Amino acid sequence: MSQAPFISSLMKLEKGWIDYNGHLNMAYYNVLFDRGVDEIWSQIGFGADYLAATGCTTFSAEFHVCYLKELHLGAKVRASFQLLDYDEKRIHFYQELIHEDGWISATGEGMGLHIDQSGPKVTAMPNNVLKNVATLFESHKSLARPERAGRQMGIPHKA
Repeated sequence: MSQAPFISSLMKLEKGWIDYNGHLNMAYYNVLFDRGVDEIWSQIGFGADYLAATGCTTFSAEFHVCYLKELHLGAKVRASFQLLDYDEKRIHFYQELIHEDGWISATGEGMGLHIDQSGPKVTAMPNNVLKNVATLFESHKSLARPERAGRQMGIPHKA
């Protein structure tokens, strides 16, 4: 299906995405992660054609971002995608935004849901798509679990 982990095509930051601090606004990190997911989704069998044919799609249930290094106008990045786990209705994954020079700008961890739009309601993936997800998982399960996966957010207090 794809290399492990999946690496998206190169994406360029857009001028309107830069905030008054002179760097990429936090909302657009999610746009870049999502565009990377769209590329791997097309390999799995999701996307606009899938929605039109089945009435089903995917929704994000949860997504955590860690901002590691600023991105500025002119930067080009790729989004990685590592499938951590799945079942017939859910996909748990980890991503990195990788600058064209090789350093990591941000990480993201998400939970996607397979949705029947007629509800909308969470529903099982059809067997052909579930098989594609299983194939992707087989190519990713030997990868090391990312250090940043499963992080909790909170303010540690001394006892």
